[in-house]
Amino acid sequence: MLSTLRTGTVSLRQLRPVVSNLRAFSTTPKAQDKKVVFVQGARTPFCVAGTDFEDYMAHDLQREAIQGLMKKTGVKGTDIDYVCAGYVIQDVLTSNVAREAAMGAGLPLTVPAHTVTLACIGANVATATLMDKIRVGQIECGIAGGVEVMSDLPIRYSRPLRKRLLKLGKMKTTQQKLNLFKGLTSADFVPQPPAVAEFSTGEVMGNSADRLCAALGVSRADQDAFAKRSHEAARDATQAGFFKEELVPMKSTQTDKYVMEDNGIRPSTLEKLGALKPAFIKPHGTVTAATSSFLTDGGSASLIASEDKCYQLGLTPRGILRDYVFVSQDPKEQLLLGPSYATAKLLQKTGMSIADIGVWEFHEAFAGQVLANINAMNSDAWCKKNLKLDTKLGELPMEMLNTRGGSLSVGHPFGATGTRLLTWACDRLKYEDKQFAVVTACAAGGQGVAMLVERHPDF
Repeated sequence: MLSTLRTGTVSLRQLRPVVSNLRAFSTTPKAQDKKVVFVQGARTPFCVAGTDFEDYMAHDLQREAIQGLMKKTGVKGTDIDYVCAGYVIQDVLTSNVAREAAMGAGLPLTVPAHTVTLACIGANVATATLMDKIRVGQIECGIAGGVEVMSDLPIRYSRPLRKRLLKLGKMKTTQQKLNLFKGLTSADFVPQPPAVAEFSTGEVMGNSADRLCAALGVSRADQDAFAKRSHEAARDATQAGFFKEELVPMKSTQTDKYVMEDNGIRPSTLEKLGALKPAFIKPHGTVTAATSSFLTDGGSASLIASEDKCYQLGLTPRGILRDYVFVSQDPKEQLLLGPSYATAKLLQKTGMSIADIGVWEFHEAFAGQVLANINAMNSDAWCKKNLKLDTKLGELPMEMLNTRGGSLSVGHPFGATGTRLLTWACDRLKYEDKQFAVVTACAAGGQGVAMLVERHPDF
C-alpha cells in the first residue's frame, strides 16, 4: 500500500479500508454518546484581595480546592484522568498552575494537567475542555476549576529597563554594568502594574459598563438596588448554610484563624449606596465601586465525569452538562454583552426558550452589565438588529436569577468563577426543584459563554 501511495496510483476503493480502520481508532459514535455529568464542586472561600489570602500564591489556593474536592467526594488520585484550570493574571513561576496544583494535591505524576486563560470565563473553558474529552472517549473523569490571586500581581518595569536587566548577566565589569543603564529616564524605573483595561481599545471595563447602562436604559437606582439584592441574597444563603458543602476552609495568612466563609459580603442600604460617587466616568457616570465586582482571591475545583464512571465511583451525579457555546463580539461597543449573544445562540442550538429555564446563574461583573443584558434580551429592536431574530428572546424572570447572590457579593476570582456558577446552578436545581439551568458570563475581549445544565434525575 505504501508503495502504491508513493506512485500516486492509489484509488478511492483502496483507501476505504484504511480510512475505516483509522476511524475505528479515533472517536466512535459510542464514545460521542457519553453523557457528561457534574458530580460536585468545591472552592476556597472567596476573599477580598489584600486580606486573608494576601500571602498565598495561586497554586496554593488551587491545590487546596482540589484537595478539598477529593476529600468531599472520596475520589482517589488514580481515579483522575486529567486536570484543567483557568488562570488569568499568571505568575511567571507557575504559569501552568493546573499542573503545579495537581502535583501539590497529591495526584499521580502521570495525570496530565494544563491551564487555560479566557478572562472571567476560564473555569468555563476548563469545564468545556473536559466535557469534550469525555464525550470523545479520551478520558472518563477529570477535575476542572480555576484560580486567581489578585493580592499578588506580576508588576513589570518599562521595556527599556527590562532589556538592560536581561543583558546585565553578560556584563563582566562594574563599569560595563553601569554603562548599560545610560539613557534611561526616571520614568523607566516606575513600576507598571497590570491594567484592568482592554488591550485592543485601551478602555477600562467600568467605562464600558457605564456606556452600556446609558445605551440600554439602566439607571443608577436600578444598579444600586441590584447590588443591594446581591449582597442580601449572599448573606441569607450563607446564614442558611447553602455554601458549607462546597467551601474548603483555609488558614488566613494574616491571623491564626481559619477562613470559613466569603469575606466580601457587605449588605448596605440604598441610602448609603446612593451616596457613593461614580467610579469610572466622572462626575456623571452611574457605575460605582459598590455596583462593580471587587478584586478577589480564591480557587475552585469540580469533578466532571462520564455518567458511567460517576456510578462506578459510587457517587451521585448532580447535573448533566448538556451543551455550551462561546461567543465573541466587538470589544469596544459590545464588550459586556456576551451573555445576550451566548444565551441566544445556546437556546437556538438546543431548541429551547427562556421559559424552559428554571435557574439562571449570571456572572455579575457589574450590576449594570447584568441589567443591560436582561434589557437587551427583552428588546425587540435590539434582538432584531443584533441577533437577527424576528422577535425578542423574552424577559428573564428575576425570581429565578442569582437567588444566592453573585460576583458582586461573594467576589470574583477571574479564573475560578465559572466553577462557582456551575456548582450553584446544580445545587439550586435541586433546592428550587427545577429541571434546566443556564450559566452565562461575559469576558474581556468582548467574549462570553452560556452553558446548559440539566438536573440529574438521581439528584
